Amino acid sequence: MKFNTKLLKEIAETPGAPGHEQRIREVVLREIKPLVDEITIDNMGNVYAIKKGKQKKKVMIGAHMDEIGFIVTHIDDKGFVRFHTLGGFDPKTLTAQRVIIHGKKDVIGVMGSKPIHVMSVEERAKLPKTTDFFIDLGMSKKEVEKIVQVGDPITRERGLIEMGNCVNCKSLDNRLAVFILIETLKNLKGKNVPFDVYGVFTVQEEVGIRGANVAALEIKPDFGFGLDTTIAFDVPGAKPEEVITSLGEGTAIKIMDSSTICDYRMIRFMEETAKKHKIKYQKEILTAGGTDTAGIQRMSPGGAIAGAISIPTRHIHQVIEMADKNDILDSINLLTHCLLDINSYDWKFK
Repeated sequence: MKFNTKLLKEIAETPGAPGHEQRIREVVLREIKPLVDEITIDNMGNVYAIKKGKQKKKVMIGAHMDEIGFIVTHIDDKGFVRFHTLGGFDPKTLTAQRVIIHGKKDVIGVMGSKPIHVMSVEERAKLPKTTDFFIDLGMSKKEVEKIVQVGDPITRERGLIEMGNCVNCKSLDNRLAVFILIETLKNLKGKNVPFDVYGVFTVQEEVGIRGANVAALEIKPDFGFGLDTTIAFDVPGAKPEEVITSLGEGTAIKIMDSSTICDYRMIRFMEETAKKHKIKYQKEILTAGGTDTAGIQRMSPGGAIAGAISIPTRHIHQVIEMADKNDILDSINLLTHCLLDINSYDWKFK
């Protein structure tokens, strides 16, 4: 399978802060239109790509479209913009970064803070807070207010590049999953799937798995797969027990995270499927953080038999997120075969 770097680049670079997924949604709709039997959009903005199966059971796949970002809260007398975070940020990663404010038009800004040259000894010793930063647009208040207003979304500015066998960009969390779900739907085109497949491109995951909760209530899935990035801490200084996953060691089958204990039957099924089709994989236990898997598993009567495919990613929630192309392709292959083989497994408790 050829790696479609051009499509991933477009998906990763297209803006879509939580609650403001309009642009990335349009890219998704364009790509999935020829691939499925039905497309719907709910009131929150989740996109449902539906492929009909032979039997009336439902499989939901969740891939969130939103990326961590910010929202404008104040414009001061000199035109500097204050903001609130949308999603989880390590404040030190904001230093020296460019952002894009999506106002009446897109405008580039830079994250500013107090220069180290004028900090006291005490200030230098403190860890930064998000409130220490402001956005400098290089314009006066009057000029800024012609373009920007309170409530405008803000995303980070950083393009996708290739590094060795890896891709590197902002927002691979979770545009990798969007890419994987689209490529999986391409693999399924012209093939018969045993159960109805609901590929859901969800909204507002980064602020609390909100879109997936709504989608699961609507679909009431029997089975489910979350798609998301996970920590690859295979770097200098990491203890073996801290690594979580490693780049180049295959897709990751989730065991648990802080929001989900995956169904042991689904874990076994995914492992058996990977072995059957010679797909490289590793196991993932993430002690902090959650994914759409939680909503898929729990937000319907009786719940769903759910698990997750995780994509090992270094430097998560920074603008230099990095993933291995082979791990991404393994993720596509595993999801494809799981959807084709899901009716062949004995799902009884035992």
